[in-house]
Parts: sequence; structure tokens; C-alpha cells
Amino acid sequence: MKSEDDTSLPEWLSDAHAETLGIRAGIARTGEGEHGEPIFTTSSYVFDSAADAAARFSGDTGGNVYSRYTNPTVRVFEKRLAALENAESAVGTASGMSAILATCMAFLTHGDHVVCSRDVFGSTVGLFDKYLPRMGVSVSFVPLGDLDAWRAAAATPKTKLFYCETPSNPICEVADIRALAAIAGEFEARLVVDNCFCTPALQKPLEHGADMVIHSATKYLDGQGRMLGGAVVGSAEDMAEITNFIRTCGPSMSPFNAWVFLKGLETLSLRMKAHSENAYKLAHWLKERPEISRVHYSGLVDHPGHQLASRQQSGFGGVLSFDLLGGQQAAWRFIDAAVLMSLTANLGDVKTTIVHPATTTHGRLPEAQRSAAGITPGLVRIAVGLEHIDDLKADCQRGFDAISV
Repeated sequence: MKSEDDTSLPEWLSDAHAETLGIRAGIARTGEGEHGEPIFTTSSYVFDSAADAAARFSGDTGGNVYSRYTNPTVRVFEKRLAALENAESAVGTASGMSAILATCMAFLTHGDHVVCSRDVFGSTVGLFDKYLPRMGVSVSFVPLGDLDAWRAAAATPKTKLFYCETPSNPICEVADIRALAAIAGEFEARLVVDNCFCTPALQKPLEHGADMVIHSATKYLDGQGRMLGGAVVGSAEDMAEITNFIRTCGPSMSPFNAWVFLKGLETLSLRMKAHSENAYKLAHWLKERPEISRVHYSGLVDHPGHQLASRQQSGFGGVLSFDLLGGQQAAWRFIDAAVLMSLTANLGDVKTTIVHPATTTHGRLPEAQRSAAGITPGLVRIAVGLEHIDDLKADCQRGFDAISV
């Protein structure tokens, strides 16, 4: 009999497509014969004997110990996500940011150095810029696409980690994952890629040489803006180290949240195709608007990362942004005129969301950092949902009408 911790797929799933893996991978039915995955809402587990308890706590045998780091529902989510990323293992966490923190705590120590792309999520910048230095870890921020800058910043034996988002938040820059992996390998550093915008439905960074993948499950993995959660995906050896951190420090995924994410994974491939189709249509429509100076979406042929995205992604995703002429005043007028799109900082929802990054998601960054990352006062980010494209265009038209008043 396989151990509960076995990460391998059954033979009948070994050649399955992503749509099938998102529905079937990781399932381990109980004696009740349930068709849907159960939610194990238990904090602890009963052991067969004192010897059994000792063996489980020591790790000599598999099995559940305590739901902070072993829970059957969370384990199904982890197995399914690992299967979708074509990875050996995954670890669920309480949020996307706790996934990043767990990765840093597991693999960095005092005196180490991190190279990070400068156009990452605002809270990620905060973690790397404020809190890692308190631990004695230094961080260099470099332009995502400047490979020479990555190599120059990494030129120290203390460099242990490369970190990037691709596509990036919020201006959708695209990283050359294979090239970054090669540079990281030169310095024996791990490459960690945030795959939030694409998900494994559109991009598998491990297949391009990344060592680990970060997810904010809160976003597209859920898909309906219901739960907080995160995950790290990679080799079994690396995930065991992250599990040790989770076991000790406790930023754990709850069983109920894991169950909701499982429902999200079932439709992930379908949703990401639909998000991408809607965003592609909206980006091309916005590109023709005279009120906009530039649309940031890698599905546009004039986007600097279009060819690269076409090679390493199977779709361009659902997030786009654009610079409005007229700066912040125009951006706020545009956003306030929307009645269909939800003004919220979250993304990955079936409901389209809109936000002004310079004063919200990236508002805590110094102006110089925002400017370097391309976050202008007139930038508006739209995470395109699954509403009809004509209704989304009509809502954007309300914004344009408000600007012209």
C-alpha cells in the first residue's frame, strides 16, 4: 500500500492532460466511498499505540500527526497542484505571502544574498526590502529583462536565491525563465518563480528550469475570491525543508480553504482559457483608444515580451494594465465611473476587478521604486473576468466618458 505522503501519480493518470489532472489527481477515497473530496476538520489524530505515535512524530513512518502540517484535505490539494505543475511535491500555506516567507526562511540564513526583479508585488518588495535585511539577508533589485544586471548582482558567493514574477504585477513584463535558470545555476542559486498570473494551466516554470514555483492560491487557483491560501511547488527534497518550517512556525493552510481550492482546480484550465480570451479582446480594443498612451499585455504583438511569452506560455493570461493620459486624476475618474468592474485589489476572480496600483497595491513603495517598476500615476490594472466582453467594453467606455467630461 502506498504511504499517505506518496506524491507519485497512479499509472492511469501518468499521461493525463491538465484538464483531467485538475479534477482527478490526488484523490484518496476513505472507506466511506465518497465521490467528492471530504474535508478533514480535525486538529489532531488518534494513534494506534504509543509506539505508533512515536514513529509518526519521529518521521520513521508516514501518517497524520497534527493538522498544522499533515492534513488529508490539504494533502490532496498539494498532490493535485504538484501534478498540474509536473512537480515532485507541493506545500500548502496560509497565503501567497506566507509561501514566499516560508521559502525564504527555509533556504536563507544570515549573510545570504537575494537577487529579485524590481517589478514584483508591493508586499513582496516590502518583505525583501524591509524584513529580510533585519535577518541579515541582503537583496538586490534588478530589471526583470536585463540578464546582465542579474548576473552582475549575483556575482558573490553569498547569492542563494533568484526571485521573479512572470508575467509581472502590474505591467505584465515577461521573464526569460530558461535564461534566468542558467544564470542562477552559474552561482549555485535557486530560481523561484511566482506563477500567479499564468498558473500551471498556461505556464510551467519548472519545465523551463526554475527550482521552485510560488502560488497565491487566493487568486486564480480559487477563482472566485473566496479564500486566502498559498503554495510552494518543487522537488520533494526542497518541499520537505519548507514543510519543516511550516511544522515549526505554523503558516498553515486550513482544511476548509484547501477543499475550496480543490474545487477551483477542477475548472482552472477552462477558466484560464476564458480569462485569456477576454483579456486578449479587451487589450486590443483598449489599444485603439486615444485616451491611453500604452497597454501592457503580452498578448499584443508590440509588447516587448510577446515573442518570449508565446514560447513559454500556452496563453497570455487575464491581467492587463494601461497608462491613461492625464495621470492619477484621469485614472481615478476612470475607475470611479465603473459600475460592472469591482474596485478591489484582488485578482483572479471570475468577476472583473479594477485598481489603481500606485495608490493601493504598490502605494507603500517609495516613488522612485514605483517609477523604476513602470508604475505611473496614470496606470490602471484590470484583471479581466468572465463577463461578456461587450459588457466589459461598455464599462470601460463609462470610464472614458468620465475622463472627457
